[in-house]
Amino acid sequence: MSSRATPKVTVLMGGPSAEREVSLSSGRACAAALRDAGYEVSELDAGPDVAERLAAARPDVVFNALHGRWGEDGCVQGILEWLRIPYTHSGVLASALAMDKTRSKAVFAEAGIPVAQSGLFHKADVIADHVMAPPYVVKPNNEGSSVGIYIVAEVANGPPALNGDMPETVMVEAYIAGRELTVSVMDDRALAVTEIVTSGWYDYSAKYEEGGSRHVVPAQIPDEVTDACLAHARTAHDALGCRGVSRTDFRWDDTKGLAGLIALETNTQPGMTGTSLVPEQAAHIGMSFPELCDWIVKDASCDR
Repeated sequence: MSSRATPKVTVLMGGPSAEREVSLSSGRACAAALRDAGYEVSELDAGPDVAERLAAARPDVVFNALHGRWGEDGCVQGILEWLRIPYTHSGVLASALAMDKTRSKAVFAEAGIPVAQSGLFHKADVIADHVMAPPYVVKPNNEGSSVGIYIVAEVANGPPALNGDMPETVMVEAYIAGRELTVSVMDDRALAVTEIVTSGWYDYSAKYEEGGSRHVVPAQIPDEVTDACLAHARTAHDALGCRGVSRTDFRWDDTKGLAGLIALETNTQPGMTGTSLVPEQAAHIGMSFPELCDWIVKDASCDR
């Protein structure tokens, strides 16, 4: 980071992905927090001219608040590496790996983290017949925020009628019953386990709409499950090569004890909105939102 008295930070937000609105909310919240922390802050809605605009802005650091494809999958990270601008969160490889659900699950399994049975299938085959015994979940292989999720129940009469927005190749994963748990990791520290309580599936509206879910931190679960969640989240962070902040999500079938714990995915750029989980867990350990954003900026790099 530059040694100038007031470091200049550009917050990247928006962009063209399906998670644009969430990114705008995250970016605005982070920009406000960084101003409170004493930074000179500009906001940039990422478009096709993002490289040109960043070169003109000449920030000391880019705070990457983009979510979804292009901003979270290694693409914009590559641009920032080329421009030699330090940026927050994970680098090119870790971002690409974590965004690819199938490849990240392979990394998890190799590292000893429990995962659900899954596979990649052509959309036409998934529409034509069950490619896996129900219950199962159909999702894009490279989106987040529960975008494009289809749950096929055990009693389903037939396969899902996927809409036209779904990619030609989709991921099909065995449905894991149970409770939603999540763990944030800052560098090498797992912060806490949060249980996310909803009236149904933890979908897009439950994540981002007011009152859509309730967060219990720390989760009221057995110590052995807490310890396993914290350990698996740290392992996932390291195995993928993440830096800065990440968040790993789990499902836990409490009827099976520790054997019911399954890792779902790791988010390399977790949401930072008013209902987001990372700021809540940071607050749980005594770190304010401006302090969290300040830590993330100070961790920025384009060399690791």
